[in-house]
Amino acid sequence: MVQQCGGPVQILFGVASPDDPVCAVVSELLAEQPQCKAELIICDQTIGANGKVSTLTQLEPAIEHEIVIVSDADVFVPPEFLANVIPMFEDATIGLVNCFYRVANPDTLAMRWEAIAVNADFWSQVLQSRSIQKVEFALGAVMALPKTQLQKIGGFNALADYLADDYELGRRVAKSGKRVDFSTIVVDCYEARQSWGKVWAHQLRWGRTIRICQPLPYFMSILNNATLWPVIWAAVDPDSIICAACLVGFRIITALHLQTRLTQNPRSIGYFWLVPISDMLGFAIWALSFFGNTVMWRGERLRVQSDGKLTRSV
Repeated sequence: MVQQCGGPVQILFGVASPDDPVCAVVSELLAEQPQCKAELIICDQTIGANGKVSTLTQLEPAIEHEIVIVSDADVFVPPEFLANVIPMFEDATIGLVNCFYRVANPDTLAMRWEAIAVNADFWSQVLQSRSIQKVEFALGAVMALPKTQLQKIGGFNALADYLADDYELGRRVAKSGKRVDFSTIVVDCYEARQSWGKVWAHQLRWGRTIRICQPLPYFMSILNNATLWPVIWAAVDPDSIICAACLVGFRIITALHLQTRLTQNPRSIGYFWLVPISDMLGFAIWALSFFGNTVMWRGERLRVQSDGKLTRSV
């Protein structure tokens, strides 16, 4: 997507292997846009247990400009993205800028479950957290920070063994005395079609990651499950079933409203019945996240240590 930005822009594409099919796609793109300052870099070294950060570490020496923007491969940003984000760094107190993201193509029922967790709940919970305390984390879909700030916290190499590299990056920026802020731009995440098993593994990895990063807030987060408690109430006191049903109905309406606000797309209304199911599946994920520290990531089983670092599970 062409960006509305008057200054010079450099694009670095990091690929772990020259055999990756995406190399042909990027090469074709570079040939079509010869005027762009862009480069495909093969990042075939293994630096730490986090493959994404390993790639970023190998891209870092090639960075030419002061503002560094990190984007996942499945992210699509609107044309006004750079014009919105870069001026934010005129405020010298800001050390990192995040963007909220949304699941843009929930093509399967399992992905629609995840879309509720992301498009309705996640962003609103982040804003709730920000209203209570200083933000000390980053959201990994798209992150922007000055190159000097990145070097100050040890560069990407310092994050090479962390599962939650985005969280750790934001924590280190905040610890350095700078502020972590949010852009008004919402970016889109386009994922390949996901089965129930893959979405379950993703949600469990996410749950265990948050539990390790923020154990007490994650433990208390079960209080936010707006379906679980009415169901328990109705099970304990059958006379309360009407009130419980009203509470679940209110939860459905609220979730649909939040999801529509973020996505600007009312089509999710047809899946209203999936909201309470999503909550109960979320409870199962929350409970299981306390049993074990292994996660599946990029086809590899990894163990997360108490400090958030990764080791390869035997």
